[in-house]
Order: sequence, then C-alpha cells, then structure tokens
Amino acid sequence: MAEPAPRASVIIPNWNGLHLLRPCLDALARQTWRDFEVIVVDNASSDGSAEAVRREYPQVRILAEARNHGYAAGCNLGVAMARGSVLVLLNNDTVPEPDWLGELIAALDRHPEAGSAASRIVIHDRPSILHSAGDLYGRNGIPESRGVWQVYAPPYDQECPVFGGCGAAVAYRREVIQALGGFEPAFFMYCEDVDLAWRAQLAGWTCVYAPRAVVRHHLSATGGGTLASYYVGRNTIWVIARNYPWTLLKRHWPAVLGAQWRIAREALRAWRGAAARARLKGQLVGLLTWPRWLAARRAIQRTRRVGDEYLESILD
Repeated sequence: MAEPAPRASVIIPNWNGLHLLRPCLDALARQTWRDFEVIVVDNASSDGSAEAVRREYPQVRILAEARNHGYAAGCNLGVAMARGSVLVLLNNDTVPEPDWLGELIAALDRHPEAGSAASRIVIHDRPSILHSAGDLYGRNGIPESRGVWQVYAPPYDQECPVFGGCGAAVAYRREVIQALGGFEPAFFMYCEDVDLAWRAQLAGWTCVYAPRAVVRHHLSATGGGTLASYYVGRNTIWVIARNYPWTLLKRHWPAVLGAQWRIAREALRAWRGAAARARLKGQLVGLLTWPRWLAARRAIQRTRRVGDEYLESILD
C-alpha cells in the first residue's frame, strides 16, 4: 500500500552549502508540525552535499543534478517531485524555529483567498531585527523587503496581506504554482519570487504574512556580491517587462525611469567597486533584452483577474 502524501513539501535548493544545510535540516527535524517531507535539490555541488545528505539524513529526499540549474529552475525541479498540496520554498542558509511550518500552514488555512504565505524572516544572529515581513513592490518598479532592518514590533506582529513572500521562506498552494507555471528559469536567481508574486496577484491570488512563522536567515550566505548585483539589476527590469500593466506604467513611468536612473547614478559614482559595475551591467542587459518577454507578457496579462484600483492598493 502506497504511503499517503504529506500535506506539505519543503524544497531546499542547494549549491555548495553543506555547512549551512546541516543546521537547516536539523531545524526541520525539530518542527512541531510533522505532516511534511523534505526535498533537497542539489545543483551540482562540489562539497559533497548530496552524499552527506544521503548518509546523514536518510529521511530527506535528494535530487542530485549534474549541473547548476540556478535557484529558480532548481525550485521547479523540486516542485516536480514534491507530493504535498502545500509547496514550501526554503533557503539552505536559514534556520526555522520549531513552530515555523505549522504556523505557515495555519495561516493558509485561515485565509483560503491567499495563494501563498510569507514567513517572518529575521537576522540569524540578531533575531529581534527583521529581514523580511513579506515583500513590498513600489510603483517605481523596485521590490523591497517589508520591515527590513527594523526591530520586530507593531505593525510587523500582525497577520496581514502583503504583495508577496520572500523566496527564502515562503509557502505556496500547489494549484497556484501549477496554474502559474512555477518560477521563470531564465531569471536563474534573484527576483524570481517577485515575478511569481506579480503573476499570482494579477491572477487574483493574494499573499498573507504569518508573523509567528519565524525563520533565522544568514544573509547572502550562498549568494551576494557581484553575482547578486548583476542578477538584481537585470531581473528587476525583467519583472517590469513581464508583469507591470501598461495602464499603470502610463501613470508611473516617471517614477520607474527615475528609480532606474538613481540606481545607475549611484553605481557610476562607485564605479571602482566590482558590485557597482555588475549592477550597471545587469541594468544594461535588462534594458537590451526586455523585448524578449513581450510574448510572455501578453500571456501573463491574459490571466489578469483584478483591476487597476486593486493593484494600486497593493503597490507601495
């Protein structure tokens, strides 16, 4: 007789992060809510991650890939083998608190209108300081982490709707992921969660912030620097090209262009820094390649089920 499917699947993409992955998996083993499976998608690590997981965590399902597909495609691979009706994406550089997963599931149960649930993500060594209380998206086309660097206090202790969940620790209903086609693999890493949040909101799926679902995060432990600067620079523009409705862009294009110009100007001032040059390169590639998304944009906009008034209300 086949084993019944778990309610949730926790999917962890990994690339050469064994020293971080062990504490993450140990924390998952201490979860008070137990109806879940864990899937590690190893993107061709050279640090023995896949072998160590098989040896030390036999309860964990491991998908060992022969090449690095990137975060977005790695998540999609994990989703494809997941059995749960709730699909939870978790960074390998996080340490969930014992009640984390149960609180995420409870938030989805309380909010059937929500297609996803965002965790309270705090700085690993300073747990009173927020990294994300859900994601914001500005009318200027810039995504932000809600509450970043602020002390955890009102209003961040309240369950509420947010634009989306930070991909470091976020739960999605399976039907939402399936309907939207998962993450866009071309993003590789960074802003793929913002792109998915846009598509979900356009299709009528909201996101709920669950403040009692707490995860400690080692910031940029498996990314950052020039890598992050390039992909954020490029993918921020790709998110606009794919998702931002023309009707709203007609209203807010001065703010959108102004934000990109400010970023470019600051990078030019810091030209000697490798990260600044990478950000400029990413912006340039984004500007030169945005037309590649016109067909995808038309398909995304055809799924739209909400009006401009609602979208204006959720933009920061």
